[in-house]
Amino acid sequence: MSYRLATIPGDGIGPEVTREAMKCLDVALGRVGLKVDRHEYGLGKDHYLRTGEPISEGILEELRGFDAIFLGAVGHPDVKPGILEKGLLLRLRFEFDQYINLRPVKLYPGVATPLRDKRPEDIDFVVVRENTECLYTGVGGILKQGTPDEVAQQTAIYTRKGTERCVRWAFELARSRPEKRLALVDKANVLTYGHGLWRRVFEEVGQEYPDVARDAYYVDACCMLMVEAPEKLDTVVTCNMFGDIITDLGASVQGGIGIAASGNINPEGVSMFEPVHGSAPPFAGKNVVNPLAAILAGAMMARYMGSADESPAEALGREKAAKLIETAVESVLGAGRIPDLSVHSGLGTDQIGDMIAEAITEASA
Repeated sequence: MSYRLATIPGDGIGPEVTREAMKCLDVALGRVGLKVDRHEYGLGKDHYLRTGEPISEGILEELRGFDAIFLGAVGHPDVKPGILEKGLLLRLRFEFDQYINLRPVKLYPGVATPLRDKRPEDIDFVVVRENTECLYTGVGGILKQGTPDEVAQQTAIYTRKGTERCVRWAFELARSRPEKRLALVDKANVLTYGHGLWRRVFEEVGQEYPDVARDAYYVDACCMLMVEAPEKLDTVVTCNMFGDIITDLGASVQGGIGIAASGNINPEGVSMFEPVHGSAPPFAGKNVVNPLAAILAGAMMARYMGSADESPAEALGREKAAKLIETAVESVLGAGRIPDLSVHSGLGTDQIGDMIAEAITEASA
């Protein structure tokens, strides 16, 4: 079977890391008898400066016909901050109702963590972030701007539907993991209305999953736990804003954004996958950036993209392809072949991609 994939390489280092991610994805899918039919969209800085819009309605409509979207990176000094991020990245998340943001936090062997005495077996959890509500809906306004009496309001929106579908998805994910443990992260002791809803939904849905252990942490306690005892976490579910914050803390815990991947998932529609890092324009075209975050985002895409026409065997093949990529990354890092995840590793972006692709080829399927 051939899956339809849209790629948006974007700005800065985006095209370079996207190329390596697709290289590794092709090898992994080929190992299990699957392939992708790709179409590239030249969205980003150049498109915006040429047309005056981050994305057109026509392209949005075209993207609805794909099985998944891969985004390299967006953002450039030539464009005012926020225009591309909101007009393209957030627009896609909301247009396609990608209500799950999935962020694995995993310490790979050979990668240094700032946490003393923590090993790979101590840092292996995943954060499920609600991705379409909270303070990110744009509800609010400003009165008397520029005067001493200026008032700004930003309203957090939580719906039972949005909360429940996210919580339920997180319970399903927790059930599939060995620990079978789900932690809710909120601030229900202060945000009693919105996060009170989260608590009620969490407990109600939890009754349907008696095999999944439940924990609840206030967000400040969770942050302390992530640095003091991350081994106590397995699957975490939280609102959009808190998820935004703790997942970046998680990226630091796992060794930096150079290895952090993200999935914006609509389980019933078109999902989008991306490395967490930005576009880093100063390093664009220099072949010095580590592409592992993008490669791991490609693994997530293999696992979650899906298609209405696929068979159970093909879905199983996608999972095998995802594991091939993740195992290859673990093998190469564990062997010490990438001594530094920064631009100072001495390895080219394409060299690292070739290492992972070779390890995928040599691994047992």
